[in-house]
Amino acid sequence: MLDRPRQTPLLASLICLGLFAALAGGVASEWSWLGDLDNRGEPTSAWALDQSWLLQSLRWVEIAFGTHAMTVLTVVLAAFMFIKGHRRAAILVVVVMSATALATYGAKVLVGRGRPLWQDPDFFLQSNAFPSGHASSTTAYGALVLVLAVMLVRRAGVRRLLAALVVLVVAVVLADRVLLGRHYPTDVLGGGLLGLGLVLLGIAIYSPLPRSHAFKAEPLPEAIPSHRNLSVILNPIKVESVEQFQSMVTQMALAAGWNEPRWHLTTVDDSGTGQAEQASVEGADLVIVCGGDGTVRQVCAELAGTGIPVGIVPAGTGNLLARNLDIPLFIRAAIDVALTGQDRAIDMVEVHGDGVEKTHFMVMAGMGFDAAIMEGVNEDIKKKVGWLAYVLSALKSLMFPPAKVEISVDDGEWTKHRARTIVVGNVGYLQAGMPLLPDAAIDDGRLDVVLLYPQRFWSWLPLAFRVLAKRPYTDETINRMTGRKVSIRAAQETPRQLDGDTIGPGCELHMECIHGRVLVRVPR
Repeated sequence: MLDRPRQTPLLASLICLGLFAALAGGVASEWSWLGDLDNRGEPTSAWALDQSWLLQSLRWVEIAFGTHAMTVLTVVLAAFMFIKGHRRAAILVVVVMSATALATYGAKVLVGRGRPLWQDPDFFLQSNAFPSGHASSTTAYGALVLVLAVMLVRRAGVRRLLAALVVLVVAVVLADRVLLGRHYPTDVLGGGLLGLGLVLLGIAIYSPLPRSHAFKAEPLPEAIPSHRNLSVILNPIKVESVEQFQSMVTQMALAAGWNEPRWHLTTVDDSGTGQAEQASVEGADLVIVCGGDGTVRQVCAELAGTGIPVGIVPAGTGNLLARNLDIPLFIRAAIDVALTGQDRAIDMVEVHGDGVEKTHFMVMAGMGFDAAIMEGVNEDIKKKVGWLAYVLSALKSLMFPPAKVEISVDDGEWTKHRARTIVVGNVGYLQAGMPLLPDAAIDDGRLDVVLLYPQRFWSWLPLAFRVLAKRPYTDETINRMTGRKVSIRAAQETPRQLDGDTIGPGCELHMECIHGRVLVRVPR
């Protein structure tokens, strides 16, 4: 709906509002067939309930979705969108909910329909009945939540679950109005049509999709004339619909002044290297890669030193490189940064070891506990719940046995240590913003090393506090080092990972930071 021409939501809005206007006219004129619709062959009063235990529940529903509660929910949703940087979405929420409240009040005054007489006399309402304010506000709010879910939630399963929950809540509120005797069925129907119609009208007039982050920025100077050739490397399993993604990128690229993109899809046998090479041969002036950290790593390694900037559209579970470069996780916004952002030279890390041919990583390498987490992730669970699969794997691996290791920094002396995990990072932050390596910078030409050695299960708690609080002191529990070159030797084979991809157990990793090797697109 959001990516379609504005005529689509506008037409749907006119249909809903037209039906509402016709229903309002019929109620005001007291058309007999509407009376039959309200009564369905029996007085609507027979639908009202008198069981005290159920009435109490229905009254709680009435209070929970009344005017005051809906105002609070509107403020919370708008504030959340604003804090997350989706200001247009926040404005849409406030405007649509305000317009719904005003339109409902105006329609009540114009139609002037009285409340049913079979309300509970202890809680009798005197205000006009058509349309139902509960129905209009709840329907509008639910529709806005679904619009924002379509816009921001990537996982189809989560969206379907949220849609089912929203429909259930709206249905309960609508039924509540009739069962309490507050409204006739047509009052509830009219409120639903009004709320839905105003949401669709709001989308048609003011799209919640963010404008380009470069909308008000000065054009960037081009040191080398560009032919505006664009190539896109896509991991097809990381997007819900390849066709829809291609259509969105093509539309945004043409609007930003790029030529129609050439597409390269990754495969099981080639997760980005061959596609990046082909894009370079074709003369791409910009390569956009959409996938997880593993795909991004392969593409960046292949394009390192070519001068071709890489635009990153994070579509994985960790997306650590994108997070550390402040690239938005919202796919449309990330595409916008890739097309209109500025280039930044970042470091990459050359790595090799026993059983590992010379390769590269962009984010971090690890031996021990963190690599065991990657090995223990259940892929089926990961597809369903995303990053929570890593949490489950971490809980199972907390007491991964410590390893005896030797470490050499910048070809210096080997020092001996014990650790449950060793992480060598090119960036500082993990998922959820955990500052494991707070002093690390992706363009400082240096690697940061942290060794963690909680001796008992409960030792993880104070260790986690020290990490989150960025405590600088070190001891046998947490130790830090930094240098351009880092070599690690373990006394026995230990799980290893690069950018979240396991590379099998081994005893050695040798890493060297290559300063400013890769150009990436970042926000202006």
